[in-house]
Amino acid sequence: MSDFNPRQFLLELYGSAIGAVSAEKCLPAYLPEPPKKGRTLVIGAGKGAAAMARAVEQHWKGELSGLVVTRYEHGVDCQRIEVIEAAHPVPDEAGRAAAGRMLEMVKGLTEDDLVLCLISGGGSALLSMPAPGITLEQKQALNRALLRSGAAISEMNCVRKHLSAIKGGRLALACAPARVVTLLISDVPGDDPGIIASGPTLPDPTTCADALAVLRKYGIETPANVRQYLESGAGETPKPGDPRFARNSHHVIAIAQDALEAAAAYASRAGIKPYILSDGIEGESRDVAIVHAAMARQVASRGQPFQKPCVIISGGETTVTVRGSGRGGRNAEFLLSLAVALEGHPGIHAVACDTDGIDGSEDNAGALYAPDSLARGAEKSLRAKTLLENNDGYGFFSALDDLVVSGPTRTNVNDFRAVLIL
Repeated sequence: MSDFNPRQFLLELYGSAIGAVSAEKCLPAYLPEPPKKGRTLVIGAGKGAAAMARAVEQHWKGELSGLVVTRYEHGVDCQRIEVIEAAHPVPDEAGRAAAGRMLEMVKGLTEDDLVLCLISGGGSALLSMPAPGITLEQKQALNRALLRSGAAISEMNCVRKHLSAIKGGRLALACAPARVVTLLISDVPGDDPGIIASGPTLPDPTTCADALAVLRKYGIETPANVRQYLESGAGETPKPGDPRFARNSHHVIAIAQDALEAAAAYASRAGIKPYILSDGIEGESRDVAIVHAAMARQVASRGQPFQKPCVIISGGETTVTVRGSGRGGRNAEFLLSLAVALEGHPGIHAVACDTDGIDGSEDNAGALYAPDSLARGAEKSLRAKTLLENNDGYGFFSALDDLVVSGPTRTNVNDFRAVLIL
């Protein structure tokens, strides 16, 4: 393996993972038959919504119209489906306006009509319409606080559902009596369709009491009117078994496991034995990194539980409890913590990237780690431990020119991590 390039190998692993969960690859097989009498309306939200809309247009036989909302710079050209861009991860007025237009668009549909709803990660922020009596500014503040708190995506989306006029199944009810078919790209551990983008077209088993419990758990400052809205039960969502969902269906068309398996297949072809650790890892990024580092050391030093050369692959959605003022998403934080834990142990390389191409709210997908990363950082007077405490993984890897900048991938099955042991 004298000509083997670990950096290039890891980047190609990431690329193979992304390719496996693109809308063009995954969506066409799940398209329903066009309605015999009625019209077909396409709606949707998420970082992959525009690419999904384009895939529908390219493979749909029949009349088609609609609107989807995606993150800024994630749009693509569509001919029959309008694409609107809005803010993520904190919602803005463009997202609220898009949600309002979508609700107007689905009014007056009949039981002969078909609504094709395209949902991917990011839809919670992009499709934002506050419940009556709650302001957009209040939802923005709560979103920011939840993002900084370390709350899991399921917990954040529980709160979002109960403070929304469109999420938690409400969009599907607005489409009635039309039949709604929802196609989803999953960005949540466990692939629960009701959690993806806060489930705008699916019934919701969580309650207002659950949302209040999340806010209390993380000490989120809650305005009095928001707390009263939840305590009164006014924000309750439609529940499983509601007959208004009886004609609807949904399909999760791409998941993290698909991306991990594609990367594993690529590794095998390259002669590196792959091991998929899990597609649903959650927890603090820095803590998850410590576990990965311990496993990599055991493989490198003891040949347990795997023999080298090998690559350990994992997915899921870690979290970062923000304590400092640095830049960096959860993948940069993971890699910086990994670097500190490995202390330059020879023969261990890693990549950690978000499959949407955006690590948190930064302009990079993630970063690369090599055995000499700490030493190169020290040459630039960068103290890795100090930067980690300041949540500044971006700053560390940017200084080393080790950020991975892919641009928007227009799909999203969450984190992709690969630790290579040679």
